This record gives sequence, C-alpha cells and structure tokens, in this order.
Amino acid sequence: MDTTQARSNSIDQQIRPWGGLNYIANNALRNTPRENFVPEKYQNLAFADIEIPLSAKAKMFSPKIEGRLLDALDIQKNETVLEVGTGSGYLTAVVSKLCKSITSIEIDEELSENAQERLNTLNVDNAQLEVGDASKGWNSNDFFDVVIVGAAVPEITGRYFHLLNVGGRIFVVEGTGKAMSAKLITRISEHKWETKALFETHLNTMQGLETAKTFEF
Repeated sequence: MDTTQARSNSIDQQIRPWGGLNYIANNALRNTPRENFVPEKYQNLAFADIEIPLSAKAKMFSPKIEGRLLDALDIQKNETVLEVGTGSGYLTAVVSKLCKSITSIEIDEELSENAQERLNTLNVDNAQLEVGDASKGWNSNDFFDVVIVGAAVPEITGRYFHLLNVGGRIFVVEGTGKAMSAKLITRISEHKWETKALFETHLNTMQGLETAKTFEF
C-alpha cells in the first residue's frame, strides 16, 4: 500500500467532503503516519472510514471525525490541549503539531505505554501522557485552551469546564444508544458558555460512565 497516497486520499475523499476543511489541521493529518498507530491486524484498514478497535473497550476515531473535530476546534500554535483518552496516540501526535503542548490521559496503562513508544519514534516532545480515570473529571493545576473528549458521555456536565481558559473550546460527543451528537462548547466568559451542535454520530461510551444494561426476557 502506498501510505502517502492513502493518507492523501483519506483527506480528499473522507475528511474534506465531511466538513474537515482546516488546511493547517489537514496538513498535520497528512504528515502524521496513521499506519504507525494502527494495530498490526488492522493495517489494511488504516485509512478506512471506520473506527479501528484498539482493545475490548477502545477504538480509534474514524478519519472523518478526526478531521471534523480538528476543523471545529481550530487549534492555535500558542494553545495548550487536554485530551481525555489517548488511545493509540495518533490524534495526540497530530494535535502536537498544532499546539504548544498537549496533556493526554488514558485509563488503560498498556494503551498509554504503547502510545508513548509510538510518539517517541516520531520525536514528539510536547506531549505528556498520564494514566488515570478521567470519567468523573480531572484535577490539574493547569488550565487549557482546548479539551478533546475521546469517547461519548451520556450527558454533558461541568466535569472538565473548570479546566478551560476563557475563549477555550471543548469537543465532546453526548448521548446514549444510537442518539449521539458531537458538540463544540466554547467558554465565552467566566460564567457563560456557548454550545454548537456539529454532527450526529455514535461512539463507545467513556469507561466508568456506561449505563447499566437492561435485562431482556
């Protein structure tokens, strides 16, 4: 597979038609080897329009969702980013090219360690990976300009809002079952927020926030 061409095709045929039109973000996607972050058994699907499984509970975003969320967030070089859910580390690597620094939290220690190895091979030096459960929020002495939530939450709450600078943005998917909506939330002032619906989608629910299964008779 010509990975350079495949990367370019995924931008032209999946990301841009779906609203991922941010030129700088798309260049970062084009210049980050997605195939390096995909599990070996899914290498032939590295650029397919699917969520690639990483473990029993984690998946990579599809390329079009990656492009669309980066377009919406419009991350600037002087901004700091918090990512909830490192996963493969691919989106971490892409965002590292766009921002001043990124802190990424992952509940699965093995996934975090594997992501760190991949980031090291690319000489990414502005990403800090941490292992922990951020499902109920995250304690930090730092404030961020951007928060990316890498899994769905049943309902948007203030669990990450206190970490956001004024003017900062959160990308999050809200909902349960098949009814989920991706949203961009912007902190307009200390006590004012603006929410914009972006698109309908379906993601795995964040670990720790899964609703109880209903018994079927």
